[in-house]
Amino acid sequence: MTILATAPPPPGPNPGFESPGVADFQLPPIFGPVTKPVLELVLAAIIVFAFFMYTVRGGAQLVPSKRQFLGESFHGIVRNTIARDNIGPEFLKFVPFLTTLFAFILVNNLFGIVPFIQFPTFAHPGMPYALAGVVWLLYNYVGLRKHGFVGYMRVSTWPPDVPWWVRIILTPIEFLSNILLRPVTLSLRLFGNMFAGHLLLLVFILGGEYMLVYSQSIVLQILSPAAFALGIVFTLFEAFIQVVQAYIFTILTASYLGAVLADDH
Repeated sequence: MTILATAPPPPGPNPGFESPGVADFQLPPIFGPVTKPVLELVLAAIIVFAFFMYTVRGGAQLVPSKRQFLGESFHGIVRNTIARDNIGPEFLKFVPFLTTLFAFILVNNLFGIVPFIQFPTFAHPGMPYALAGVVWLLYNYVGLRKHGFVGYMRVSTWPPDVPWWVRIILTPIEFLSNILLRPVTLSLRLFGNMFAGHLLLLVFILGGEYMLVYSQSIVLQILSPAAFALGIVFTLFEAFIQVVQAYIFTILTASYLGAVLADDH
């Protein structure tokens, strides 16, 4: 008996394009409870640590080397455009934290366009919530340490120079806004932008693949390169958004610190 080796039949037509959705962000565990976003957090921490260790290797020099100039430039962006302008006289003590925060968020955001990773860590809601929680604990601790509990409540919830009957209305609103809701709005802004951007890229890339491989329409097959081209364009735009969102998160953190350090509301 002769057994003839035959090539497997080509895949049948796709019954329809299944648009990306929330399910694409629910990544299965890689091992145990560890998921891809968790590994990305660890990798981002290693990258940030390695970057700053590289830039300071050899110590500070009067004429900076290229790597020292790179580190000082990154540090200077946070110090001069974020911390100094938003915190006030005490800004220097918070520059290391804000620099690390900006770098950490930036690396995690850029993972969304890095080949073979292609998932922004903060597109998973639990990650920005945890980061915003750290910021919330920090600025509340700073405010309580500077003003005490009563003074901090006054600075945060007691608008000056308004009639007493207006304060009755504004004080609960200020408490909700400044004490309770800040970490929610801070995290949702980052999460929403990373989620929407990644979803948009999935639509164009997977849509282009469907048009090229599975569609029975010649017109769609011809137009499929346009979908991939738009995917590239939006990848570049998403890179810009990822940088901007890291900057916004950091500058809002600095503004919160500046607000709790101020003597008045």
